[in-house]
Amino acid sequence: MLRTVALAGMIAVCATSPALAQRTPGETKSTNTSSGASPVSDALFAEVAACSGMAEVALSELGKQKATDPELKKFSEKMIEDHMKLNGELKSLAAQKRMTLPATLDAKARFCSQSLGGLSGEKFDKCYAKAQLVAHMEAVAAFEAEAERGQDSEVRALAEKALPKIKEHLQQIKPIAMKYEKEMKREKSDSSDK
Repeated sequence: MLRTVALAGMIAVCATSPALAQRTPGETKSTNTSSGASPVSDALFAEVAACSGMAEVALSELGKQKATDPELKKFSEKMIEDHMKLNGELKSLAAQKRMTLPATLDAKARFCSQSLGGLSGEKFDKCYAKAQLVAHMEAVAAFEAEAERGQDSEVRALAEKALPKIKEHLQQIKPIAMKYEKEMKREKSDSSDK
């Protein structure tokens, strides 16, 4: 069971590591770094956001089909709607900026989708909720970094506009994921008492 939960955590698509702070050739230093923090690469952010957005849609399709928890089904439908819209906006802006976005899911997202696809019932619900929690925590971090330290005003504006919705998603999935976390701890406690 623990292994399954760890696999679900693999949704950590396109991690929001210090790589976001690296500039690609041709990018200029932003004046939007009043905190003294390093600027982030707009092109790298766009790639991270695209990976994350595609993964959200793919995993939410699974959630829509396989979740037994009505809250997770409803959450999945909202994720599909919201992330399809954001993905379209990002794709349009990236084309305008001549940024190349990935066209397919990255290896981590494919692996997570495969792992979750092999589960069913409450086991699926637990792992899916955990995966969504991790994904949204990382997405919030990436969008905050771009909103605060992005160099291109239009890319930064897209991140600023999307950030409240992504934070809302995180607030929606937190109690669901925590409910399953508490159940798992209770089950472990009950089995160790025997």
